[in-house]
Amino acid sequence: MIWGEPSFLRVDGVSLEVATHGPRPDEAPTLVMLHEGLGCVALWRDWPAQLAELTGYGVMVYSRAGYGRSDPTALPWPLDYLTRHALDILPKVLEPLKQIVLLGHSDGATIAAIYAGRVQDPRLFGTILMAPHFFAEPIGLASIAAARDAYDAGNLRDKLAVYHDHVDCAFHGWCDSWLDPEFRGWSVRDVLATTPVPVLAIQGDQDPYGSLAQIDAIVQDCPLAQRPLILPGVKHAPHQDAQVEVEGRIVDFLRTVRDVAE
Repeated sequence: MIWGEPSFLRVDGVSLEVATHGPRPDEAPTLVMLHEGLGCVALWRDWPAQLAELTGYGVMVYSRAGYGRSDPTALPWPLDYLTRHALDILPKVLEPLKQIVLLGHSDGATIAAIYAGRVQDPRLFGTILMAPHFFAEPIGLASIAAARDAYDAGNLRDKLAVYHDHVDCAFHGWCDSWLDPEFRGWSVRDVLATTPVPVLAIQGDQDPYGSLAQIDAIVQDCPLAQRPLILPGVKHAPHQDAQVEVEGRIVDFLRTVRDVAE
């Protein structure tokens, strides 16, 4: 990995696409961004670079296996794929870093929460969870079923293929896992109670992939949960639909947790 340039990081024989911005890990803390279930480095667009400039943090983004320009991974994915990534892959991605805040969106937020609650990394001093999910809900499963229809019979596959070299791996790994009947009982809510760092939750109140019950779980269970940012009229991408408000809360949160960490 070459800091400041698009590059690749090899983890367990798999090549992962990486992009980094701002100060190096020995110069400032690093904000590590974990993408959603159909995301990748490119789909963050220019937001990582903007966050590096706004916060003074280094920013690292990467595409998980099967996504973006990263190597593919075998289908079907195990139903605990989020936990496996959080415990087996993410620690190796984070090895070069010194002080860390995780910022996850959707699946990425779930991975960040699992890492924070189970790994207990002393370098981690905050997590930002946008549109997270800790248990399956009918609203989310219905939206994923609708995405499957759009992929099979609409133009969603063509749109995603612009960003993913292995588009069927990215889509079916995510979709088929969530729509497996056994996934209806999935839950990782237990990780919230063992999260030792401050948590900022962000969600739109019109998110079709998860209700505000997900945010209520954070408030109820996380010992250091901050006041969440609930955005009226916003759907699944708060950082796109309410960018100014989201950035303002992130900047305030990072300033606060950094002062405490120091």
